[in-house]
Amino acid sequence: MKRIRSKVLVLVSVFIIGITGFAAAGGGGEKGEKKVTIGVSLPTQREDIWVKGKEAMEAEAKRLGVDVKIMLADANVAEQASQVENLLSQGIDVLILAPVDSDAVSTLVDKAKDDNVPVINFARLANNCDVDYYITFDNVMVGELQGEYLLNNIPDGSNIIVMSGAPTDNLAGLFKRGAMNKITPAANAGKVKIVAEQAVENWLPENAMKIVENALTQNRNNIQGILAPNDGTAGGAIQALDAQGLKGKVVVTGQDSEAAAVRRILAGEQSMTIFKDIRELAIASIQAANKYALKDTQGLEVSGTTNNGRMDVPTLFIPPTIITKDNAVDVLVRSSGYLKESDIR
Repeated sequence: MKRIRSKVLVLVSVFIIGITGFAAAGGGGEKGEKKVTIGVSLPTQREDIWVKGKEAMEAEAKRLGVDVKIMLADANVAEQASQVENLLSQGIDVLILAPVDSDAVSTLVDKAKDDNVPVINFARLANNCDVDYYITFDNVMVGELQGEYLLNNIPDGSNIIVMSGAPTDNLAGLFKRGAMNKITPAANAGKVKIVAEQAVENWLPENAMKIVENALTQNRNNIQGILAPNDGTAGGAIQALDAQGLKGKVVVTGQDSEAAAVRRILAGEQSMTIFKDIRELAIASIQAANKYALKDTQGLEVSGTTNNGRMDVPTLFIPPTIITKDNAVDVLVRSSGYLKESDIR
């Protein structure tokens, strides 16, 4: 994983060097006489990962000397639509968009393009529309890491619960695909039995708790592993396990490296999480948006493309890191500073 993290730092450094060099040549967040204005629509602040992303965007925009207008949709499709239209009416130069619903935002992207506003997808892809650039994690790899960990830490013949994220979230499908790349062959070979498989509406922990409660009841508590797609749903699953005296006795995956999840991992209640440093995406997104506003996109880092149903979107993929009890403090506190020691003790 040290090699992967080094690669991430190199990618982010490329963005920083590129933008700094342009600023020195007279860019500096200025578009002629007008200061660059970047509009941002984020889906929620319910999870810590989105909070940290917003903070990093604001800090990077300040560093570059650009204006940033950030609106929060609180997981509401209609609210996001209204907010994006509001941002466009203010004459923004670029839109950074993380959809609440990956399909519903296509009309919003079309409106932005009608106004000649470039659109950068942040973390989540917008489907069936003309997106300029996509910055995200290797989300299939996230699911593969979760599925592989689950299989490696339960005995053959185990009963498992497979949960996936919100059906409206493009990322949920990618996480699920990656996980099932590992789990399906094992299930077909009879090494594990999937006793419940269900999506968690809106990623809500209480919905995950209900799924696990029902599965425990139907299988007389005979469950050895739970694929929870993120830390919030892992928390809900663990609540259901705790009610049956099974907390710490069932392997539970997670994702996002939330402080509460890391505390559970250190306590032996949650088995793992995935570290995706949202700050790296946020910094790269603001830097890319500034380059689009200045019409100087030469040198933007592209790892590959992502098909959104209409086009192959140029994409920067940043790889994730698996976190367990063994490396949580070293990676999340000492190396990256993503969390403080006081957050997880």
